[in-house]
Amino acid sequence: MQQEAVDRPLSGLVVIDLVASPLAGIGRILRELGAEVIRLEVEGRGACPAHDPRGELSYWTANLGKRIERADRAALLDHLARADLVLEDLSADPAPQFSLDWDALRAANPALVHMTATGFGLGNAFSHWQWTDGVLHALTTELSRSGIKGRSPLLPPGEIALQCAVAQGAFVAMAALTQALGSGTGGHVDYAALDGAMQALDPAFGISGSATHGRPISQLPPGRPPKGVQYPIIPVADGYVRLCVLAPRQWQGMHAMMGAPAEFAGPEFRDVMVRFKSKELLAAMSAFLADKTRAEIEALGQQHGVPLAGLNTLADCLAADHIRARGTFAEAELPGGRRVPFPDGMMVIDGRRMGPIHASASVARPEAPAKAMPRLPLEGLKVLDLGVIVVGAETGRLLADLGADVVKIESAAFPDGSRQTLLKIGLSSSIGAGHRNKRSLGLNLKAEDGKALLRRMVAEADVMLSNFKPGTLESLGLGYEDLARINPRLIAVESSAFGRTGPWSKRMGYGPLVRAAAGLTAKWRYPDDPESFSDSVTIYPDHVCGRIGASAVMALLARRSRTGRGGHVDVSQAEVMLAHLATEVAGTAIGLPGIEEAPDAPWGVFAAKGEDEWCVVTVRDDADWQRLAGVIGTSAAPARTRAERLANKAEIEAHFAAWLAEQDAEEAAQTLQGAGVPAARMLRAADQPGHPYFTARGLFRSELHDLLPEPMTAERRPAIWDMIPDAPAHPAPLMCQDTYAVMHDWLGMDEATCASLEAEGVLETVPEKIREMVATKSYLETAR
Repeated sequence: MQQEAVDRPLSGLVVIDLVASPLAGIGRILRELGAEVIRLEVEGRGACPAHDPRGELSYWTANLGKRIERADRAALLDHLARADLVLEDLSADPAPQFSLDWDALRAANPALVHMTATGFGLGNAFSHWQWTDGVLHALTTELSRSGIKGRSPLLPPGEIALQCAVAQGAFVAMAALTQALGSGTGGHVDYAALDGAMQALDPAFGISGSATHGRPISQLPPGRPPKGVQYPIIPVADGYVRLCVLAPRQWQGMHAMMGAPAEFAGPEFRDVMVRFKSKELLAAMSAFLADKTRAEIEALGQQHGVPLAGLNTLADCLAADHIRARGTFAEAELPGGRRVPFPDGMMVIDGRRMGPIHASASVARPEAPAKAMPRLPLEGLKVLDLGVIVVGAETGRLLADLGADVVKIESAAFPDGSRQTLLKIGLSSSIGAGHRNKRSLGLNLKAEDGKALLRRMVAEADVMLSNFKPGTLESLGLGYEDLARINPRLIAVESSAFGRTGPWSKRMGYGPLVRAAAGLTAKWRYPDDPESFSDSVTIYPDHVCGRIGASAVMALLARRSRTGRGGHVDVSQAEVMLAHLATEVAGTAIGLPGIEEAPDAPWGVFAAKGEDEWCVVTVRDDADWQRLAGVIGTSAAPARTRAERLANKAEIEAHFAAWLAEQDAEEAAQTLQGAGVPAARMLRAADQPGHPYFTARGLFRSELHDLLPEPMTAERRPAIWDMIPDAPAHPAPLMCQDTYAVMHDWLGMDEATCASLEAEGVLETVPEKIREMVATKSYLETAR
């Protein structure tokens, strides 16, 4: 990995990592951002597993770059005395040798952030439950949407639920550190992997995008979607290509690319739903593409403005020119001298990759200010939000929930795609989830005076967010380099499909195309059907990329407090996805047998009693198997070791399936968890708010919006913490609703000046048609 000294944002901060589970990856992200992360393996707890090649790769995925030490109790206390943040799961360990007086430690260091990171949090009826990626998928509701109609639910590939929980944990840690650095007062954070995966993977009550036509996931029909029609995947000469032709101009490009066939030239084909339903069109597109390679088709797509991508494997990604040019992976030397490629960080800051490193510049530890009353950590921060759809909405919403003044910049001529809603006023519960606590400014950035106003706002801003195709802002004269000359303290976050640089940077970047190019779509299918691609309605990785961007903002605020300068963040959605598949990528690179398969048996989704009722069970090791056998009885096939269980997987899983088929799903999960076996009933969106785990954690609340017909179910907070209040609940604005107020607050502009600029077409307010519908409530007729 990189060895050169880099001025990373969290340089000078000390993190003590005592987490034995894969949530140790939280510390790896903080290390990438520059903190000194000291991993203490007390009496060997959480050490790298021996004689388990897959487990070894998982361990290093979570722990690269950290200083790793074995420690006894005395050494542990010495380290804790100088920490800014302690990450631990000792509090959930009943062993007396791991018991510590955390209250006394926090009293001795009032600025200390003490974060417990466990599967299900502390002090509730589920705290003892065992967890795996599969268990998280079942309880987040992601599993209920994964797969194909008429078939069993399909566990998504890799460990993306776990890795989303890791990223959310890093965001939570950064929020708590920001509060502590700003007020001098730390506190305790009770963070749970299930909370994080539920919010950062594909939240049922979060903002949604084109995959659900703007409807929140909670309002989708129950069950799994039909086999891929929405984003068709077509066999070609050397694999498959996915199409994502949504807008009329994109269809025009596709039509021209196919040679303008007359039978599809009618105006009705401008309608995306007509195209989705046309079997004749799908057949024609398939015939046109069949004899061409993925590379040839991608070149044609670029030429004609058609959003498409070839389906890559992980091996394809490792060899791709773009991935190599970006330095997405770097070789790490593991103990024993083996060199293995791992992701070199999920962020590029100021043009430098934030990969895990072993040496960095020494920076003095920040001095904490005098103790202040509790407040939201980002109060007073000014944010310009140019983001659109999901990742753009989420990054700004996360900052707004923490107290920032987030101004969403909009224009009626170029509306955010999320504004295309069933209610004709551009509001929905999806918009409500993604844009609460923000204000909306109507500003015409095609006009020179509009650009001039934005530059004036940049001079006052702390942060600017965007997720356009790279080069878009530069074409308007609003690139980061230009704006940093106006305000050197500006922090800019750009999120895009493939990153700001590299051969793929100019590609269109819808989520389905990113998943195809980054190797995920090819893995997300049933083992017995090579064309059963099943990622059509997921919104991953938009939500988790929002967490990466928001974490980077808070890290750069820490650096700005000691250097006075801002910085630029480049987040590639493809690189976030590949980082989440790090263990599989490393295993693929070294040819590790079985890396693409389940690690043990039984492992998967099994039918319980009742219609479309399912349980996940994931046996991790011999001890889990012995516990399971104690509940269901042993199978006839040998199953004492992992090798025996994998060799006899079909018979062992049939034995378990026969037992489960006679059980109620919830009762079976409770029984298995009571025995210490990771298991969970598959939840649907409607199950989640009233589920006893989520009610015990208080993660949801009902929010009212005076323009929406029904209350919204919304996230209350990302963790249980005693230093940060719950997020405010200011309703999401109509498009351009707050223009005059924002101009007054940011630039001191009076009403007459605003009115003049509106008359000139520079400023915009709520469109007249929307104001009329709001006044008469006629828009509600479409909701009935």
